Amino acid sequence: MRLVKWEPFRSPESIHEGINRLFDDSLLRKYYDGDVFQGSWAPAIDMYETEESVVIKAELPGVSKKDIDIEVKENVLTLKGERTKDEEIKEENYHRVERYHGTFQRRFTLPAHVDSEKVKAKFTDGLLEITLPKVEAAKPKKIEVETGK
Repeated sequence: MRLVKWEPFRSPESIHEGINRLFDDSLLRKYYDGDVFQGSWAPAIDMYETEESVVIKAELPGVSKKDIDIEVKENVLTLKGERTKDEEIKEENYHRVERYHGTFQRRFTLPAHVDSEKVKAKFTDGLLEITLPKVEAAKPKKIEVETGK
């Protein structure tokens, strides 16, 4: 084998490619094994604000209502749940597995203070909609100035 002198600054592109390869090899190997991703998953969400409330919509296809847990504490919403895999299908019968399964947890700092006692959640056709009513802002109090003698 012939020795080749390494010149790290000869080509900035090669440094960039090397760093990308390093991250791709170490990180993707952990989660990607052939055609199957391994590890945890997180549902896609939309969060928006109206005058009255903050609304979060989460895509949870294949998740049962009983496997969803929602908590609001100190203006942070925590959404937890689990999607179980089909136990009646044997591993050796699969040709391809692309749907994630397992537990998930997401936390969201809410953009406005909400009334945690009035939070409502609706689950229809795999779409979870959480409505978090805002707390009524403290109204300014007018203070009357009296004249003294």
